[in-house]
Amino acid sequence: MDAPRFLTGQLLLAMPGMTDPRFERAVIAMCNHDEQGALGIGIGHHVAGITLHTLMLQLDLDPGVAPDAPLFMGGPVEQNRGFVVHSDDWEGEGSIDVAGLWRLTSTLDVLRAIGEGRGPRKWLAALGYAGWGAGQLDDELLANGWFGVPGTDALLFEREVGHRWTAAFASGGIDVRLLSASSGHA
Repeated sequence: MDAPRFLTGQLLLAMPGMTDPRFERAVIAMCNHDEQGALGIGIGHHVAGITLHTLMLQLDLDPGVAPDAPLFMGGPVEQNRGFVVHSDDWEGEGSIDVAGLWRLTSTLDVLRAIGEGRGPRKWLAALGYAGWGAGQLDDELLANGWFGVPGTDALLFEREVGHRWTAAFASGGIDVRLLSASSGHA
């Protein structure tokens, strides 16, 4: 069987029946996927009890004009580390271009810029990330654990979080009501 294509710039969707409960109905913005491994930021679930203002105040940053947005559960790895997935109209220290579609920044300058009203037009702040070692995500894709769809601004920044998983599958032509938690083999 052929190895899966690289998914940088796509949204990775957990298939029903995902055995790891941390990834149930997960939507992950894939920021890097190559021979070395993969890294993505979860954008399908909010972190309970903490908002952007809470985080900024803990970091001694003035929230200024930033909306008090909920934070996303970026993934199970390094949950004390923050990431901002944002539109490509802003670039700061250490910003990484993601397939010409959006950027990923993990330094405090993006939060300062958002608080000062000079940051990216669209953004999502997350704690933690999802990471895979070399070949690990490829194996999970071959086992039908994940499904990839193009990452669009509408899905990434505009779709309500509670509907993002279903809407992302729909963008790939799949009605989630027809998916099964078990798979067969031919």
